Amino acid sequence: MTEPDQHGAPAGQRWAAYLDWLREEIIVGVSALPEDEQRRTRLPSGWTPIELLSHVLHMEQRWFVWGFLGEQVDDPWGDWDVAVDPWVEGVEGRWSVPDDVTAEALARELRAIGDRTRHVLTTHLLDDTAALGGRFGQDPPTLEWICFHVLAEYARHAGHLDIVVEVATG
Repeated sequence: MTEPDQHGAPAGQRWAAYLDWLREEIIVGVSALPEDEQRRTRLPSGWTPIELLSHVLHMEQRWFVWGFLGEQVDDPWGDWDVAVDPWVEGVEGRWSVPDDVTAEALARELRAIGDRTRHVLTTHLLDDTAALGGRFGQDPPTLEWICFHVLAEYARHAGHLDIVVEVATG
C-alpha cells in the first residue's frame, strides 16, 4: 500500500527503519548508563537521560497515535510536569519521570509505540493526511510531514544524549 522510494523500497518502510534506528540509539544510550547517571542532570536546562527517554516516548505517541491516527491517549503530555499545555507562551515546563519508573519500562513502552508507528508507516501512504479530532485541527499534516518532524526531533535528541553520555562516562 506504500509507494516505492527512489531505491525501490517502500518509502514507509524506509521511514520506519530510520525511526527504528534513532529510537534504538536513544534507548541504548540511556540504558548503558548506570541508574544514578540516568537520573542525573549534567546540563543547565536540567533534563536527565531518563527524562529524555520518557519525552521521546510521549513525543512519538503524540505525533503518530494521537496526531496521525486521531486516537485519544490517556496523557499525551505525560512527559511534562505542568498541568497545562506546555506550549502556552510564558509557561515554563520541564520533563519529569516518577522515581518508580525505570528506563527498562520506558524502553519497553517506547518500542511498543515504535511498533505502532511501523504499522502506520507500512499501511498508509505518505501523502495521507492525519485524522481530524486528535491532535490536529482543520489543517492536518501529511504522514510524510509528521515523519520528517519526528525524525528531526529524534536526531536532535540523540545528539544531545551523545554529549551527556560522553560527559557522564568520560
